[in-house]
Amino acid sequence: MFSKIKSVGLMGLESYMVDVEANITQGKFAVDIVGLPDTAVSEARQRILAAINNSGLEMNLASHYVFNLAPADVRKEGSLYDLPMAVAALSATHQLRGNYRDAAFVGELSLSGAVKSVKGVLPMVLAAKAHGLSEVYVPAENCREAAVIDGVRVYGVQTLEQLVKHINDEEPIAPVAHRPFEALQVPDFLPDFKDVKGQYEVKRALEVAAAGGHNVMMIGPPGSGKSMLAKRIPTILPDITVDEALETTKIYSLAGNLSADRPVINYRPFRAPHHSVSPAGLAGGGTIPKPGELSLAHNGVLFLDELPEFSRQSMEVLRQPIENGTITISRASCALTYPCRVMLICAMNPCPCGYYGHPTRKCTCPPGAPARYLSKVSGPLLDRLDIHVEVPPVDYALLADKEEGEPSAVIRERVNRARQIQLKRFAGTNITCNAHMTPSLTRQYCELTPDAAKVLEASFDKLGLSARAYDKILKVARTIADLDGADMIEKRHLLEALQYRSLDRKFWKTEE
Repeated sequence: MFSKIKSVGLMGLESYMVDVEANITQGKFAVDIVGLPDTAVSEARQRILAAINNSGLEMNLASHYVFNLAPADVRKEGSLYDLPMAVAALSATHQLRGNYRDAAFVGELSLSGAVKSVKGVLPMVLAAKAHGLSEVYVPAENCREAAVIDGVRVYGVQTLEQLVKHINDEEPIAPVAHRPFEALQVPDFLPDFKDVKGQYEVKRALEVAAAGGHNVMMIGPPGSGKSMLAKRIPTILPDITVDEALETTKIYSLAGNLSADRPVINYRPFRAPHHSVSPAGLAGGGTIPKPGELSLAHNGVLFLDELPEFSRQSMEVLRQPIENGTITISRASCALTYPCRVMLICAMNPCPCGYYGHPTRKCTCPPGAPARYLSKVSGPLLDRLDIHVEVPPVDYALLADKEEGEPSAVIRERVNRARQIQLKRFAGTNITCNAHMTPSLTRQYCELTPDAAKVLEASFDKLGLSARAYDKILKVARTIADLDGADMIEKRHLLEALQYRSLDRKFWKTEE
C-alpha cells in the first residue's frame, strides 16, 4: 500500500515542497524514515504510533512502514513532518476518504494526538500558495499567523482525530478568515520624546536618522540621556509597509518568536542585545543557522549600548551586513542568507570613566586610557555610521523646566512625510529609504545646487573624507532635503549633513 502527501520544508527563509511518501508492506512491525532526517524527524516514529492509537485510529502492527521525505538529498529538520507522515500512513491504510490531494500538511504531534505549533509557518504557507496548492493544514496555534496570506484556504487543526473527521466529511473544520494587514499605531506605554529635556540637536539627528533609515553613533558622558533617547526611537519610526511586515514576520516565524497574541510583526522591531552577546548571537548560528539579532532587527532598529564593551569580533561582524543589508552564514551542510537592513544605533562613553571632554567634570582616567578605549571601535565600523552626534550633559535649568518638549507624534508625522517621498522615489525597486540607495541612485537623486557643490568640494579634502563618508553625507543631505520638502540638496542641507561627520575628528583624532 502506498500514498503520497504534500508538505513544506524550510532552508533558511527559503521554502520548498516536500513529498511525504508512505509505503506499507506485510512483515514484522517497524517504522523507517528515510530522506536525510535529523534526530527530531527520526523520533517521529514514536509520536506517530502513539498519536494514531490514542486518536481511535488503526496502525497495523503486522506491517512494515517506510516513510520517504523527498527530495531525499536535502536534510530535513524539526518536528513539522509528524502530521503529514501520520496522514500518509492513514491514507495508505484507506482510513481517509475525502479529497486532500491539493493540500499541504504541517504540524507536530503529541503522544495524545494533539497537533502542536511549529516554527516557520508563514514562509511555508507562502510556498504552498506559490506552488498552486489551494489548502494548507497547520496547527491551530499557528493559524492566525497563516491567516495574513490571501488566496489559500488555511485550516487550524487541534487534533489528529479532528483532521480525520474533517477529511472524511464527518465534522468539517471552518477555514480561518483572512486577516488584512494593519500597521500598529504607537502604543501609549512607550516613552515619548516630549519628556526629554533639552538635547535639541540630538533629537534632530535622530529625526533625520528615522526619516532616512540612517545609522547613528551617540557619544557622551554617563547620564546625558543616550539610552533614554534610543528607547524613544520606536515612537518616531515611519509606518511599516506590507512587504516589510511580511518579510520581518517570516524571520520571526522561523526563529519561533511569534505568539498567538502577536501573529504578525506589524511594527518596526527594536532590538537591544546586551554587550555580552556572542558573534553568533548577532549574526545567527546553529547547525542549520537560525537568524540572529541583526536579522531580527530587519526593517527596524538594532541598538548597541556601551559599544566598546562588545567584543571586537562581535563589532566586526556588523561591518559587511550593515553595508550590504544581508548576512550569509556558511556551515558544512549549507550556506544561508538572511536579510538585515537595519537602522544601527550605537551609544558609548568617550572614555572608561565617561568624562573625557566634559565641560565641568575632570576625566579621572590614566594617560592614554581614553585613546585605548576609543580605539576599541574600529575606523571602518565608525565610517559605516552615517550620523555622529555628541550628547552633552543637561544643565539644571533645562532639567527643572516643567514645559514639555515636542511630542513624538509630531516628529513622526514629519518622518512619515519624508518616508512617503522616498517610497514614491524608489517605487518599483526593493529600496524603501535613502540610506539604502545604490551608487547609481545616489548620483541620480542627490543633486546639489551650485553653492552646495562648492561646499562639499571644499570639505572633502579639508575633513579628509573617505569615499564612503562622501556617499553617506550625500544620503543624509538628501534625507534632510526630504524633511524640508526640497527637490535639490541646498547649502543648508549639506552643512547640516557635514556637521554629523565631525565627532570622529574631535575624539578619535585627539592625542593625549
